[in-house]
Amino acid sequence: MDYQQTLDYLFTRLPMFTRIGAAAYREDLVNTIKLCEFLGNPQHRFKSVHVAGTNGKGSVSHMLAAIFQSAGYKTGLYTSPHLRDFRERIRVNGEMIQKDFVTEFVGRIRPVSEAIDPSFFEVTVAMALEYFAAQKVDIAIVEVGLGGRLDSTNVITPELSVITNISFDHMNLLGDSLPKIAFEKAGIIKQGIPVVIGEHQPETSAVFEQRAAAAKAPLSFADRHRFVGDWKFEPHSLIAEVTSLPARDKEYYKLDLPGLYQAKNLLTVLEAVHVLIEKGWGLEHRHVHHGLIQVKKLTGLHGRWETIHEHPPVILDVAHNEDGIRQLIRQIEITDHEELLIVFGMVKDKEIDRVLELLPPQAMYYFTRAQIPRALPEEELAERAKAKGLKGAPYPTVMEALKAAMGHARSKDLVIVCGSVFIVGEVEY
Repeated sequence: MDYQQTLDYLFTRLPMFTRIGAAAYREDLVNTIKLCEFLGNPQHRFKSVHVAGTNGKGSVSHMLAAIFQSAGYKTGLYTSPHLRDFRERIRVNGEMIQKDFVTEFVGRIRPVSEAIDPSFFEVTVAMALEYFAAQKVDIAIVEVGLGGRLDSTNVITPELSVITNISFDHMNLLGDSLPKIAFEKAGIIKQGIPVVIGEHQPETSAVFEQRAAAAKAPLSFADRHRFVGDWKFEPHSLIAEVTSLPARDKEYYKLDLPGLYQAKNLLTVLEAVHVLIEKGWGLEHRHVHHGLIQVKKLTGLHGRWETIHEHPPVILDVAHNEDGIRQLIRQIEITDHEELLIVFGMVKDKEIDRVLELLPPQAMYYFTRAQIPRALPEEELAERAKAKGLKGAPYPTVMEALKAAMGHARSKDLVIVCGSVFIVGEVEY
């Protein structure tokens, strides 16, 4: 197979969560372990950091990768899903995996793959692990796909486990309460391996403390060591004043990720760096500052309060669940604008009505759908939104919706594209 045929095989032959949802989710690590054994267990041939959480895990993973790269380490980065190009999922020092490697890998594992029938995600995780081993990376930042305990990435034994936060998402698979969801995320905590939790939450903290104690894993909550005392925006960047406890020392950090919600992620990253330094990694202050100021350039991160057009500003954000939408709305509230226009679409298996109840009723909506089977049809979304008091019209494609919004927007209006990673991924710019 050539590269395009290989992609077609991956996307259509293998069960893929993006396309079919829960039916593609495998509730064990059996297939991943078999694939890794076939490959000679590449996960044991490099060091790693494992990152889980409901929201923020992608941003935290990219920030950590940028810091390691700035410190001169050859750095692997595995994240999901991709926005446009499959190869975004697997990077080394910001460069996407080589097409030839993808083709060769899929051909090499095809006999075992067709014998055990793995999912798309199981195959891509194995591909990432094999690529990082082949590239002889110094460290790989590995983002969990879904949950943690049963996620395919949970075959690694990392230097550090990181769990950003816990909120409601994928409740049909992870549980209908925050403690149940936390239990699944806590499944990445390994025997004796330190773990950083981004937020101390009353409903979930005990879950992490109990799991860490059982595994004799040193545990720290990032927001109990530092807090963001002040912040300000500059064009396309966020400057955060971070106070460390108990000395109350202050330091300023500039991020090229301008969303205010990145302040929480910054605290998680700083505590993770602190623990990694204690383990002997050469991450200096200058590396942290250098990495944070150019996360997008070093790692290729997109879709986090990302401005793609001025006058009117058009902003892309992958917020897609309750907590993510709340953070997005807070960002909108502190952003100067006149009218608000929102291009919005969701997938069927999210808490759609709960999200719709959070959206600002004063906005004009352009309801749409991504071109995947999981997408909620735009007409149905528009009807459900109307029942919640939201006004707007349906559009069959993301670009038609965006063009309509931009056609109506004036120079000082604000256009937001959000609701799904897949909606953002279909914006052409």
